[in-house]
Amino acid sequence: MTDNWIILGATSSMAKAFARAVADDGARVFLAGRDLKDLETSAFDCTQRGAPLAEAVLFDARDANTFGPIIDRVTKEDGTINVAVFVGSMPPQADIDLDPSLIDGVIADSFTGPAKFLQSIAPEMEARDSGTVIGVGSVAGDRGRIGNYVYGSAKAGFHTYLSGLRNRLTRSGGHVVTVKPGFVDSAMTWGIEGMFLVAPPEKVASDLLTAVEKKKDVIYTPFFWRIIMGIITRIPERIFKKMSV
Repeated sequence: MTDNWIILGATSSMAKAFARAVADDGARVFLAGRDLKDLETSAFDCTQRGAPLAEAVLFDARDANTFGPIIDRVTKEDGTINVAVFVGSMPPQADIDLDPSLIDGVIADSFTGPAKFLQSIAPEMEARDSGTVIGVGSVAGDRGRIGNYVYGSAKAGFHTYLSGLRNRLTRSGGHVVTVKPGFVDSAMTWGIEGMFLVAPPEKVASDLLTAVEKKKDVIYTPFFWRIIMGIITRIPERIFKKMSV
């Protein structure tokens, strides 16, 4: 049975690495995002790698009108429907502090937009008694930190949503993987001071495929971020609130 992968936020470096990987495995690929020219270039690359079908489709997490056409298109194909969510935005916290209206976009990109899309496609996955969702969250969602607490809170909400969706889809043969990346070499982290242990996108893509194969529920990538965040989340609040981490 052929896999169909809808990749939301497909212009990100992590998403492109993942698209290349599933194309190598012979999956149909639907690359969803706002920059159609960039997506079409990636779609061509996927077909060259062995994808029997690769299409660029318009997706905007802030515009629910773009969701239906993607779902209608993919449900015309047979096989398993899978969704990988790489969507998110993280303006500097200082900018949000000056302009709180930016919060709406962060939450729509990082949580509510992807959640609405997944909620819309879940019935079709249940009807096919199969399907995998990969939800890319962030280690930032494990604890609110002064440097990015709006982005972190959006990802924390997405983590909780994914947990509930996992509980739902597992009853019909589906599965949901929650992914918590640390620092990844991507446009979101370029230029940010204090980056360390930055992972290449290809490493993240490899970890995602392994998680899907082993039906992992929650993974950190690279793996050592589980240890780092385990330490950070255990720091007492009276101490943590004085720290700049």
